[in-house]
Amino acid sequence: MPLKFLITAGPTREPLDPVRFISNPSSGRMGFALAEAAAAAGHSVRLIAGPTCLDPPSADEVVRVITAQQMRDAVLSRLADTNILIMAAAVADYRPKVFSKSKIKKRREVFALDLEQTPDILTEAARTKERRMHVGFAAESENVIENAQAKLETKGLDLIVANDLGEAGSGFGTETNRATLVWRDGRIEALPKMTKRDLAEHIIQAVVDPYGG
Repeated sequence: MPLKFLITAGPTREPLDPVRFISNPSSGRMGFALAEAAAAAGHSVRLIAGPTCLDPPSADEVVRVITAQQMRDAVLSRLADTNILIMAAAVADYRPKVFSKSKIKKRREVFALDLEQTPDILTEAARTKERRMHVGFAAESENVIENAQAKLETKGLDLIVANDLGEAGSGFGTETNRATLVWRDGRIEALPKMTKRDLAEHIIQAVVDPYGG
């Protein structure tokens, strides 16, 4: 049975002034691989991608965004027609409180930057979840499984894909990943290191199985 996937990928950029921004090293490879794997399996895919140099994958719709707010708006406006939401994007947690319309000049040895939280997309999406499946990612540097389980609960997820940023070949900017799947029902599946495309195929099959495969 073809399902409707909504997948996010890549980083967001939170602007400080016209030439500077807060971001992270996410390449978008994991999210793009998930979109390709879902499409290859015959499902409908809409991809919302932050800034990335990757070529667009096969998808019914590819939406390019820059900021967390733009990603939030794009996700929430498409939720009603979605069976499975996979939030693989590395959304910035904070953004500059004030945006300077002109380039900030180097005048002081110390520069203090006030930050505010960006929208929590998964938390907002959970308010209208009903029968939709929600999948999140947790890139952690310590207490990987414990932190992933906590995020699964607070965000109302059905599945979270956890990876250890300190492990070689895992995390941002790599062609491979070593992930652990943590399910709401308590199941934990530790996977060996594999390419992100192979991992994507494993995840897509895992989330499709409850729908009858």
